[in-house]
Amino acid sequence: MDYKDIQPLLNAYHRRLAATSLKFKRYLYKQINWDVRLLGIKGARGVGKTTMLMQHIKETFRNNTDEALYVSLDNLWFQNHSVEELVEYLYTHGVNHIYFDEVHKYPKWTSLLKNLYDDYPDLNIVYTGSAMLAIDNSISDLSRRQSLYTLHGLSFREYLEYEGIASLPATTLDELLTSHTEYAMEATSQIKVLKHFDQYLREGFYPYYREAGNDYLMRVNEVAQLVIDSDIPAVEEKSTYTTRQKIKKLLMVIAENVPLEPNINKLSAGLESTRDQTLKMLYWLDRAALLCLLTEKAKDYKHLAGPKKIYLNNTNLMNALTGKVSEGTKRETFFANQVGAVSTLTASKQGDFMADGKHIFEIGGTYKTFSQIADLPNSYLAIDDLEIGNGNRIPLWAFGCLY
Repeated sequence: MDYKDIQPLLNAYHRRLAATSLKFKRYLYKQINWDVRLLGIKGARGVGKTTMLMQHIKETFRNNTDEALYVSLDNLWFQNHSVEELVEYLYTHGVNHIYFDEVHKYPKWTSLLKNLYDDYPDLNIVYTGSAMLAIDNSISDLSRRQSLYTLHGLSFREYLEYEGIASLPATTLDELLTSHTEYAMEATSQIKVLKHFDQYLREGFYPYYREAGNDYLMRVNEVAQLVIDSDIPAVEEKSTYTTRQKIKKLLMVIAENVPLEPNINKLSAGLESTRDQTLKMLYWLDRAALLCLLTEKAKDYKHLAGPKKIYLNNTNLMNALTGKVSEGTKRETFFANQVGAVSTLTASKQGDFMADGKHIFEIGGTYKTFSQIADLPNSYLAIDDLEIGNGNRIPLWAFGCLY
């Protein structure tokens, strides 16, 4: 291998780098320890993992960008070249920082990363993968070697900053529960928060909404299909064409009936599938960030329990997959998406959700009362169409400021 062989990869790398803006960085950027030798970043397709890598390279190697290399492992270049020979060439020519995108597309990638880590003691590797299942499946092999992070879609707070509307500080759930009035007063002194909240719920979760323009919801739909057709099969070898068609049907059945309180046996019959296979498909979709499964206890992907409720992952996905979007479902989906990103969310016998095993939440509109969760300790209302709350009545939009 010589320089001419890797020229196509260098050209693609330099083009991406030149097009990368440093103006807005995702919440995770400053939380990551970029100095570890093996770093994994997982997350759904389209949430901005690649952009974050390019921003880090652009900032870190601003004096000489060729001290590092970014490459996507689904590049056709790898049809007749291997990662091993690429790394050997780069390493012997002084490149000690390599950034792998779409790592799950490369055969036996977990063994590859393990061997590179062990064989090149001063090589720094950062990798990403859109299929959350693939990254999670790697933990047993790589846990002693890697640091692993999760990047979620844009929070409402990030959306406001991305649009240049407002720069609000992130808050924790505990801080919000005790100080939401003060937080909301500061936010609403700057902007008409409810106007922007409605826009975010329609099209603000995936950062590519800007470049997609009017085609955004169509793009969201296409990305969902790509996850099923490409990402899941890259990890689950038993995912045949027939299985993928069943997964698509299952996703659309749920999209048209959310929030679904599923009868797994009935779902299985409709899919002409077994109960176990239906549960597997549900959990694949959950881990691929297309669904949100609400269970009685914290989800355990090794022991699949039937979910109590099923939501689509986010409100943008709801708009992309079906025209049937009720206000109640939209509110609950937003809450599950944003709070579930930072807390363990489970089903509650009274109320809609329980967070971290202690906080109970009921979600509703302006006239929602405490009747369903009356006299319960640590119980709260998350209220839509409310700018500023009081006591245990908290504006729904404020739960979008947790990261």
